[in-house]
Formats: sequence, C-alpha cells, structure tokens
Amino acid sequence: MDNYLDKYFELRYFEMNKYGEASPTAILTMLEETAAEHCYHIGHCLYSLERQNIGWVLLAGVIDMIRYPKYKERITIRTWVSKYTLFKGYRENIILDGSGNIIGKAKGVWAFYDIEKRKPSPVFEEIKQKWGINPEITKELNLDIIKIVEAGEPKQEFNIYKADIDSNKHVNNIKYFHWLLESLPEEVLDNYYLKTINAKFFHEANISEKIHVYSENDSGENEYLITMKSNLNNKLLAAAHTVWTDKLKKGILQD
Repeated sequence: MDNYLDKYFELRYFEMNKYGEASPTAILTMLEETAAEHCYHIGHCLYSLERQNIGWVLLAGVIDMIRYPKYKERITIRTWVSKYTLFKGYRENIILDGSGNIIGKAKGVWAFYDIEKRKPSPVFEEIKQKWGINPEITKELNLDIIKIVEAGEPKQEFNIYKADIDSNKHVNNIKYFHWLLESLPEEVLDNYYLKTINAKFFHEANISEKIHVYSENDSGENEYLITMKSNLNNKLLAAAHTVWTDKLKKGILQD
C-alpha cells in the first residue's frame, strides 16, 4: 500500500468506558488526531492552515467497529485519501490491533473550508500532491439509511459552551458524537456497544444556540436514528443512523 500514514496509540484510562474499553468518542478523537498528524506530516498542520483562514470540516462519515480496544492496548490507525474533488477529500481509515488484525474501519468526507467566508475553498494542489491518492476503499458511506426524526419532543437539550467551539469557529463534530450518546437510553449504553454509525452534518452551530436531540428506534431492533436541530428556527444540524450489538453475544459482559 502506498500514500498512507500510520499513527500509534496506547489506550489511556480516561478514554475508557466502565468496562475498560475505549469509548466511541475516544475512537473518533483518535481518528481525527490521525488526520491532523497526516496534515502535519506534509507541512500543512491545522494551525498553519488556520493562519491562512482555512480549515477542514467534516461533512459526513461512517465508523464500523469489530471490537473496541481495551485499557493499555496498543493500536495503529492507518489513514489515506482515496479521492479528491475540487473542495473535498475522502479519507479512509483502518484500525489495527497489536497483531495487525483489523478491529475497525472508518471513512470521512472532509471539505476544505474558508473560515472567514464560511464557504468551501479549493483544496491546495500542494496538499493533493504530497498526500497523493490511494484508491483502496475501506468502507462505503451509506447516507441513504439516514432518516430525519421529525416527530415528538426532543429527548435532550444541550447548551453550547465556549469550550465546544473549535478553530473553525463552530461546534466541533466530536461534541455532536458526545450529545448523540447522551441522548440514548441508559439500557442501550449499558448492554450494547456501538457497531456502526453513518452520520451527516448539514449546518454549523455556534455559541448562541441550544441543541435539541431527537431519537427513535428504527426498523431494526438495535438500530437508532438521531437528529440534532438548533433551537433557532429549528435548523437541521446533523443526523445519524446507529447500529448496536449485544455485549453478551460478543462476550464483553458475563451473563
């Protein structure tokens, strides 16, 4: 395989859930840290881009976990770009355990973004040349299964704080993931693990807004749809389709 970067992690205590496994939020954080390292590796770190009023913004993504790494386990995240358009890069990821086995896959569609003008900007040709392209696809992004939850009252409401705003001057996508998990029933979080999430971001949110989270059980027994809207004009912010696997069946919990 050509044109990829490997980043190594040793799982830390504060990244664990109560079962001693990495939380889904920790996995997303490590995926984004790996993407940031890939930027740094070619001399276009996120802070140097910011000084040019440019950032990368996540438009959509999928994560599919076979299992979650445990405390002190060492993993590798391998990342590469499989495709470019004028304004976007398609980032592929595989998560490997210490024996080289794949324990997870992820894909993200990122827009090159003018922070001041609040609109997409053409990806620098130098970035494309230095990263190159590896056409291997790890996971297809299925946006068709993402349905907007329209009915009912919001399950949760969250305030936006200054710490939630990133260098692109809006709520960071990792915060949306946190809100998604908080909105689900406790019995789901206690007895199931997040197998797959397909997510899409529609509009950005900022400090003056409150987040309303809507969720419903989808047609599958362990599938949940989550929609996030702003309290300002009911603006659609993000939506996701999630699939959960019974921890007893995977041997994570003891019956």
